Amino acid sequence: MKIVNPISVFLIGVLLIPHLSCAMDTKPNIVFILADDLGIGDTGAYGGDRCLIDTPNIDSLAASGLRFTDVHPSASVCGPTRQALMTGRYPWRFGPAVNSGPWGFVGPQPNSEKYTLGKLLKKSGYSTGYVGKWHLGTIMTTLDGKKQDLANVDFTKPLKYGPVQFGFDESFILPGSLDMYPYAYARNNVWQGEVSAQKGWSAFNRVGPAEKDFEDHEVLETFYREAEFFIGNQEKGTPFFLFLALTAPHTPTSPGINWQGKSELGVYGDFVMETDHSVERVMNALKEKGLDQNTLVLFSSDHGAAPYAGNILKATPGQIKLLEEKGHYPSGPHRGYKFSVYEGGLRVPLIAWWPGVVPQGSTSDALVGLNDFMATFAELTGVKLGDDEAPDSISFANLLRNPEAKGTRRNLIMQSVVPFVIRDGSWKLCICPGSGMPGNSENGAGNVPSPENAWRKALSQFSNVPKESELLKAPFVQLFNLANDPHEDHNLAAKNPGRVARMISLLKKQIERGRSTHGPKLENDQYIKIIDTSGRRLPEFVRDTFR
Repeated sequence: MKIVNPISVFLIGVLLIPHLSCAMDTKPNIVFILADDLGIGDTGAYGGDRCLIDTPNIDSLAASGLRFTDVHPSASVCGPTRQALMTGRYPWRFGPAVNSGPWGFVGPQPNSEKYTLGKLLKKSGYSTGYVGKWHLGTIMTTLDGKKQDLANVDFTKPLKYGPVQFGFDESFILPGSLDMYPYAYARNNVWQGEVSAQKGWSAFNRVGPAEKDFEDHEVLETFYREAEFFIGNQEKGTPFFLFLALTAPHTPTSPGINWQGKSELGVYGDFVMETDHSVERVMNALKEKGLDQNTLVLFSSDHGAAPYAGNILKATPGQIKLLEEKGHYPSGPHRGYKFSVYEGGLRVPLIAWWPGVVPQGSTSDALVGLNDFMATFAELTGVKLGDDEAPDSISFANLLRNPEAKGTRRNLIMQSVVPFVIRDGSWKLCICPGSGMPGNSENGAGNVPSPENAWRKALSQFSNVPKESELLKAPFVQLFNLANDPHEDHNLAAKNPGRVARMISLLKKQIERGRSTHGPKLENDQYIKIIDTSGRRLPEFVRDTFR
């Protein structure tokens, strides 16, 4: 056995402490890369042998940094997750969108711009940049002053509301996803090029306004160049924040020309490989500028993989199963996909890299929400949050320094598309009898059981219409203990009514207080119902039952 000299250990510790302290003395640059619809099993760092796609750059980032294993978005669908991430506030607290048109014409939800990551970091002296998918609502200049829509936008006039209003000095965005018109970029709220064409892409082929030269397969490369441009323009001594929001591997599955045919898995693998390339481009840009040693790089995804995505370019219900038949599992070891209440839709990768601070090759099993970025960045940059700022954000900064430490967060509220999901320790409660996907949508096909089947089965156990209080108990809810049932196969709700009641009480308390953190009571922007039996997202026969 090799004997270690205790004096040597002490000296190493003494030398290490100033090094870590020195790295913390200067505000770090921060780069956050957010993939779109990337499943936790789509990367080698998380998927292991069940991942058949080469992701060398993401894997390298994890090997030289910190890999979190219990991280969650606020919803298993795009917009709400991005809103909570940007504001540190649960998305269901905000009111309905205003002046809202279809898809990329969606309007903002009032107060979304009040407290944001951009404004937080500007307050701390940061230069702030946003590149990529926006999907947080815009206000466009319309032709008649009324609702923005396909035929009612003046693309020669700037956006009235966008990243500029969220505190970003520089921005280059696509308003929505890559399969959501308008297909045009806006730089600092100003439309780029000539928006005079009508285009649509594979997947859903939504045809709408487009910039005349816009091509779907060029979007990622365009974003990478913009990210490089932003980093290249930064001056040493002034910290910066770059939010790089990718449009991949969200449909349309459109890898660039240089990436087509790269993956043995097929075109879906090609697109994920080009997504992986984002890390390489960012790291190279940082090194070229000499900024890599005091930069915190974070990589994550907004939720799980879409069940309609895969190697068939047209969005095809349940086609993700065809990837699994080949041996590739986008959800990793978990159940479900995008839109669902299950972990395949609500568990995402999160990797942190920061030389001299984050231990190399480390892992943290602490519970973290993407809505925790606001409080984390505030702590890292020395900004004190006001009583009404980031009311649902809890810092995980201590885990960056010490991944084995106990996390601060104990519980987390999430949603699928509508149904609430509550985490409390290792317990997880889903307030719906099925997968939680939209009631009448084929997009979620592949998530089982479907709402139709699950609600019929639950209601069959009642001779009369259930009371509202009964809808918050078995058989209308699902309770899992993720510590020994990570695939969520065993619904324990009927056997643990007390546990269900306590978790419902936790949700009600956080709704009533307007916050989930310590501080004075706040008001939500709208009235919140835990179960809305008249909601259009439920199967029609369920709505009819409760009329």
